[in-house]
Amino acid sequence: MVKLSVIVPFFNVQTYAPDTLRSLASNAREDIEFLLVEDCSRDETLRILERAERELPGARLLRHERNGGLATARNTGLDAARGRYLTFLDGDDWLAPGYYPRLVAAMEELGCDFLRTDHVQCTARARTIRRVPHGRRGVVLNPRELILPADRSTSVDYPYAWAGIYHRRLLEDGLLHFPHGLRTAEDRPWIWRLHREAESMAIVGLLGVFYRRGVASSLTQTGDVRQLDFLRAFDQVLDETAKDRDADRLMPKAVRTYCAIIAHHLGSIERFEPQVAKQLRISSAAALRRMPQDVLERALNSMDTQRATRLRRLRRRPVTGEAAA
Repeated sequence: MVKLSVIVPFFNVQTYAPDTLRSLASNAREDIEFLLVEDCSRDETLRILERAERELPGARLLRHERNGGLATARNTGLDAARGRYLTFLDGDDWLAPGYYPRLVAAMEELGCDFLRTDHVQCTARARTIRRVPHGRRGVVLNPRELILPADRSTSVDYPYAWAGIYHRRLLEDGLLHFPHGLRTAEDRPWIWRLHREAESMAIVGLLGVFYRRGVASSLTQTGDVRQLDFLRAFDQVLDETAKDRDADRLMPKAVRTYCAIIAHHLGSIERFEPQVAKQLRISSAAALRRMPQDVLERALNSMDTQRATRLRRLRRRPVTGEAAA
């Protein structure tokens, strides 16, 4: 019986994949499977994974015929997973030895729908512990109650899919698949859906995932049009939240978070290609006008002056035919 399925997408990570695979080997156990999803890399990643399939206990190589992006690659792994529990890792990150057996043990002890964990962020030689923004650890909680308050960082602002473990019943209930085709922010609608619809969760102070930041090939480091998928992702968050039974309570958080992400991208707009920067302004202005205006106004009033002014100015931008993201 497979107890844990680990889904690991890979795309053009030949420099980092060997470290990732060695860390998986240090977590291998007869009841753990590793689903290595190769998303049409153009470098030597496929060759590295073909060797890993032969040498890494529990490894299965899943190949895409065309590049689909991280969300689609994770969905490929989910469709093939056989484990009672599921988790994720990115192809340029790595694990502490024996981390997954400890994670499974914590999940079995608490018996909830999903667990969230802290992680170590690695930027060059710097190591920083990033914690789930909620203080209670090792107790079963109601995920819905961890969405709020609207004006503080909460559990839905910590969307990393690999920082946790998920019971198979969530997969069977349709809660673990990612929005197909999203190239960035794919985990935002996903984490909101988990918190709205799962029945139980817990947070544990278990460190073992090392998240590599500043990788040149990472989408977060590029300024091309794929970055604008965050607009589609947050439009989905707003659409689904508006249909929720607690929409009046939850919508202020969804709107404020969307505004904060728009402001973040506008604040570093120089990293985008010129045409993409133009589209970012146009599409963000349209997004602001689509939001419930009373909720938006309260959100802007709660933000610092610099961000609120930038967003209000953008909201007044004339509508054009290019407004769709």
